[in-house]
Amino acid sequence: MTHLKTYAKASAALLGALALAVSATAGASADSAPRSPGGWQESGVSSVNSLTGSQGLASRADGSLLYRGLASIPLDLRAKGWGHIGDPDIAAGHTFDAYQGGDDAQSKMYAVTTPGGKRYLYEHRLDAGEKLNNSFAAVSPDDQWLVSGEWGDQNRLQVFPAPLLNSSTPPTGGALPQAGQISLDKPVRDIQGCDFVSATRLVCASNDASKELWPQDRPVLQVDLPHALDGKQVTGTVTSLFAAPQRSICRGTFETEGVDYDSPRRTLRVEVVPPAPCLVTTSVYAYKPTTG
Repeated sequence: MTHLKTYAKASAALLGALALAVSATAGASADSAPRSPGGWQESGVSSVNSLTGSQGLASRADGSLLYRGLASIPLDLRAKGWGHIGDPDIAAGHTFDAYQGGDDAQSKMYAVTTPGGKRYLYEHRLDAGEKLNNSFAAVSPDDQWLVSGEWGDQNRLQVFPAPLLNSSTPPTGGALPQAGQISLDKPVRDIQGCDFVSATRLVCASNDASKELWPQDRPVLQVDLPHALDGKQVTGTVTSLFAAPQRSICRGTFETEGVDYDSPRRTLRVEVVPPAPCLVTTSVYAYKPTTG
């Protein structure tokens, strides 16, 4: 969920790469497997078409997965200028999608699709100093609060009342003011997606490869809260769990994307887009807790 100019370039590369044969990657070597400390053990890997699945994923109640990618944006929303879709979430059978517009956008948008298929749009006008990026949507386990994030270096995550599910929001779409925020005790960079593991813990995927803020290249981070969200200011404690895997027969730059925690099946998933031309498929790494 990069800045839109970077995303547009990546999208063009993705579309172009679809025409390339994977055989062009012959001779490339695989990167080494990452370490997985922090209570998670890699349990498998699968792949998904990047056009429909590279931006994020969410687990349904039955264990199946919902994916989002460039091709997931409905034409009517694209026509309105919503050209980027982020990492989604599912809560109470409702699908929450995060959208952002162009570089001159003055708002961001969340689309909520009900179990019956009705879609309602909630638009948030940018507050002073707020970046236009809308990288992900993560709904709290009580279905009352929506957490989202901006691009670049950040010391916070944003908190909104969960559209449609929180009674303070309009029942058929409308304006969505910010309710508060999660201040972070340590800075983070380029957060692509977050999901709740419990009422007081989130896991987030970062695309930061600098190792300036955290020792890992593209770390998967944990944010612990002192109590469940209530719409007020709260401070989260950030720790690093493990590096997102960077394994491919293609050489080049990887990109971490969406993250999901399937609570009933206790499975954490992290998406990683490999370098071109392998970026036509996105790798989905699964993890199981090693304790508890």
